[in-house]
Amino acid sequence: MLILAIDTSAVASAALISDDAMEGVVESFATEDTRSHAEVLAPGIEKLLADAGVSGADIDLIVTGVGPGPFTGLRSGIATARTLAFAWNKPLFGLMSLDAIALEVAESTEAQAEFLVATDARRKEVYWARYTLNDGQLPQLVDGPHVGFASELPDLPVFGAGGGIYADVVNANEEFSTTQPDAASLGQFAMALLTAGAELPDSTPLYLRESDAQVPGPRKRAL
Repeated sequence: MLILAIDTSAVASAALISDDAMEGVVESFATEDTRSHAEVLAPGIEKLLADAGVSGADIDLIVTGVGPGPFTGLRSGIATARTLAFAWNKPLFGLMSLDAIALEVAESTEAQAEFLVATDARRKEVYWARYTLNDGQLPQLVDGPHVGFASELPDLPVFGAGGGIYADVVNANEEFSTTQPDAASLGQFAMALLTAGAELPDSTPLYLRESDAQVPGPRKRAL
């Protein structure tokens, strides 16, 4: 099985995940810029496929991160994934982007029985979710996702860039203090779920906030 994974909840990233490849990842890319998703994503995916020597016809399914994340950036990734799924006639699924970091935590030496994943939501807030981890199992979501002030998070270890930014008020894990969700880990999580016989959700976005852009109201009368 060959999965194209896309995530733009924080940075723009894409990856090819195969159940035949070493560690699952065939090719991947991720930017460091959190504000140029629309400009870099499509060219990045085109190069990703070319470097791997595959075409859209070779892809079995597409998985996109559905957030939580900023409206504009998140929409870029989901719209790209939906367009490719339509053009290639491939199934499309969505996973919560915070799951990507949760999987990295589960596979690391920093793993905890219960922990939080947090990313930067700007406006002095974080997107966060709570996970549990049992031996030999994938991380299990038990609460969230939410958006709120870091000072209001439960008193648990916090993994992800959201914890690093607010390390003065949360129990942030230093090793993961700059970690953002990325498509490679998201795709690996999707592959693990499919292998376990789980059904993947659809691509409905988790914005958690209303868009800052609003439709203008009717023009006021001057008289």
